Amino acid sequence: AMTHHPHVHMIVPGGGIALDGERWVSCRPGFLLPVRVLSRLFRRLFLAKLTEAHAAGQLKFFGDHASLSERSSFVKFLVPLRKKNWFVYAKPPFAGPEAVLAYLSRYTHRVAISNSRLIALDGSGVTFRYKDYRRSGDERYRAMTLDPDEFIRRFLLHVLPMGFHRIRHYGLLASAGRAANVARARVLLAAPQPEIGRSDDADTAAPPDWRPPCPCCGGRMIIIETFERDNHAQAPPSAASTTRPQTP
Repeated sequence: AMTHHPHVHMIVPGGGIALDGERWVSCRPGFLLPVRVLSRLFRRLFLAKLTEAHAAGQLKFFGDHASLSERSSFVKFLVPLRKKNWFVYAKPPFAGPEAVLAYLSRYTHRVAISNSRLIALDGSGVTFRYKDYRRSGDERYRAMTLDPDEFIRRFLLHVLPMGFHRIRHYGLLASAGRAANVARARVLLAAPQPEIGRSDDADTAAPPDWRPPCPCCGGRMIIIETFERDNHAQAPPSAASTTRPQTP
């Protein structure tokens, strides 16, 4: 339903390269990390960072939440959150890594909603399909109609603020040593080498996009026409010029 639902998807390899670089250290079968311990650790660190940000004046509150600007009110607000159970949902990919990457690609290559979910746009508002996870069976798939301003508000909730990155890489896949680490991991795991001409680094595999960015939205400009130096761009012929009778 495009409501405010901040979350992080994280892919973690089931092992890593030993410190001496001579062997691959795998996790135990069926176990990667203690989920309950990780949940409590995440809760503690998250609330600690919130408290630090509030003390540094980095949090702004408006409307009904304006009172949280006061330190005592903010600390009181966090008390029930420290007692509430936080959950880190961790599981192995059921259909293999390809299915996981396909699932995440739908988040990284579009924003909020796909065109296929849009049903109608009329005087009553914008109608679109959504999945209600509180229901089961065919009733899970439902339709919703929102006023245009509310639809745009929910859509913009999913647009990342300036300076945020949608995808981040750490550890083995950090940009500084990604190529060497992946090549070494393949050797240690006796994994097949990639095909000639292909690369694991998307930055080097894809040709550079030299198109200038749009000064308004930041997206790449669409090239309409390219003309040689010292020549003038020609506008397409108008309807009047194509129907004008020719004189001898």
